[in-house]
Amino acid sequence: MKRILILAFVVLSIQVIAQKKNRIDPATQQLNANKEAALAALNNAYEADKKTALQIWEYAEVGYKENKSAALHVQNLKAAGFAIETGVAEIPTAFVATYGSGSPVIGILAEYDALPGLAQTANPEKNPIAGKNAGHGCGHHLFGTASVGAGIAIKELIAAGKLKGTIKVYGCPAEEGGSGKVYMVRAGLFNGVDAVIHWHPGNANEVTMTSALANKSAKFRFYGVSAHAADAVEAMDNMVNMMREHVPQETRIHYIITSGGKAPNVVPDFAEAYYYVRHPKRKDVVEIFDRVVKAAEGGALGTGTSMKYEIIGGTHDLLLNRTLAEVMQANLEKVGGVTYSEEEKAFGKKLQASFFSAAPALEEAASIRPLKIIPDAGDGSTDVGDVSYAIPTVGLSAATWIPGTPAHSWQAVACGGTEIGTKGMLVASKTMALTAIDLFSNANIIKTATEEFNKAKGNYNYKAILGDRKPALNYRD
Repeated sequence: MKRILILAFVVLSIQVIAQKKNRIDPATQQLNANKEAALAALNNAYEADKKTALQIWEYAEVGYKENKSAALHVQNLKAAGFAIETGVAEIPTAFVATYGSGSPVIGILAEYDALPGLAQTANPEKNPIAGKNAGHGCGHHLFGTASVGAGIAIKELIAAGKLKGTIKVYGCPAEEGGSGKVYMVRAGLFNGVDAVIHWHPGNANEVTMTSALANKSAKFRFYGVSAHAADAVEAMDNMVNMMREHVPQETRIHYIITSGGKAPNVVPDFAEAYYYVRHPKRKDVVEIFDRVVKAAEGGALGTGTSMKYEIIGGTHDLLLNRTLAEVMQANLEKVGGVTYSEEEKAFGKKLQASFFSAAPALEEAASIRPLKIIPDAGDGSTDVGDVSYAIPTVGLSAATWIPGTPAHSWQAVACGGTEIGTKGMLVASKTMALTAIDLFSNANIIKTATEEFNKAKGNYNYKAILGDRKPALNYRD
């Protein structure tokens, strides 16, 4: 009998322990309910968001000229109840949309500029649109729309009393070479923000834990009598090309001649070259850029011309934050990837036939890549880097393009004009919204992320690489 009682007690104890393990505390229940509500809201808003994204795809406005694109986002945010401040940081197409009050303050970045020279129909064959110049080869029509959608989903939870704090959506123009966010950071628009969330269109689903290249760019202008200015540009370019052997191997120097004359037999009295200098470290970028300036001065001196240069852009490398990345990774895995219809698969296979290298399987768009930290790497530059030196920042890439699609390509424009692009956009908006909910719900995440941020930043006092110049509003002219 005693053994039976002991056995019964043990069984009962096991049952009680199991019940406690399976019991979800009220805070977790509320967190889960908030996430489900946000997912449902974004699913319901998908058709409207798709319409917005494709409308901005049609606009295809280049940096600092995104008047209609920015206005459409402002219109949608204002209709959702946000307070909007436009024309911030002396940029007509920049804005900050705010809802709520108090802490925490979470920011979401939105971009919407297109790239020149990439007008393309939404077809898997190269087919430029006659009479049109720009195209969304980096998917910023999707970027801005997903960010606005995520911001509105969070606003609804704040309005319903489910979350407490402030959500800010930052309308960020001219990421493509114009350094729009740098001016916004410099203007103090991120002061008082606890964390910033962003994303970028891509050909895979992954949380960004790879840094970016710091960048400094300028237009070098040479003036002289006929036959001299063009010689100065040629001299500068030759000297910079010889310099490539004597800079760190991670350095990238790109240039184009933006003004070189009108006829082969008439050498102009004015010439201009547009240069980018990039390197994983901001300090090295500044030093190498200064050497490029010396080459320009030498070209002018050797040809008897005068030279002036205008800084166009300058961005920091990307400061990574593992604490925030792990939170976003969990949410991305919860959301999942992109599943293509049979029609989309046919589109994808036809598009991949135009690639110069072997393409990954289309099914990769449905998978989530594991979190992989690769500091001091990356092959691109972004003004998100400057934000990351002001506030703990985290981002992801979502499969808005067929796997293997290169950025800044007609193929990316084509994907972005179809539901292939907008399906990936929905992955991003959901992941950002769920990540924001975690940040609103758990103060310890922000505390730990801030500690990590402060340690990574060290004693560095942020200073814009582009100096104190005003926004280069006409850099695309």
